[in-house]
Amino acid sequence: MSRRSNEPIFWALFGAGGMLAALIGPALILITGIAVPLGLLGPDALRYDNAHALAQHWLGKGVLFGVVSLFLWHAGHRIFHSLHDFGIHAGSFARALCYGLPATATVIIAAALLSIGF
Repeated sequence: MSRRSNEPIFWALFGAGGMLAALIGPALILITGIAVPLGLLGPDALRYDNAHALAQHWLGKGVLFGVVSLFLWHAGHRIFHSLHDFGIHAGSFARALCYGLPATATVIIAAALLSIGF
């Protein structure tokens, strides 16, 4: 009997994170790195009250959770497979590190967003 692989789960998280990075990443860079510092969106665009209101709303929590956690899963999977490109044949320690950190961060993100309240 052959052993089933859990690799499709990680590839799905990698693909979803890559899609979000391609679609949302440039907009986040434009807004937080260029438009707000130059004052193009007004002085109140990234005020604490506005960011806190976003994190308290159920839809905002979902978007923040999805974007941050999927970006981390994408990065972890890319780093794991980049090790092979550099000639480092990653073993179980590298696998645990590259996938354990995004898994741990996902739990921390969920806990932090839930602690903010609704």
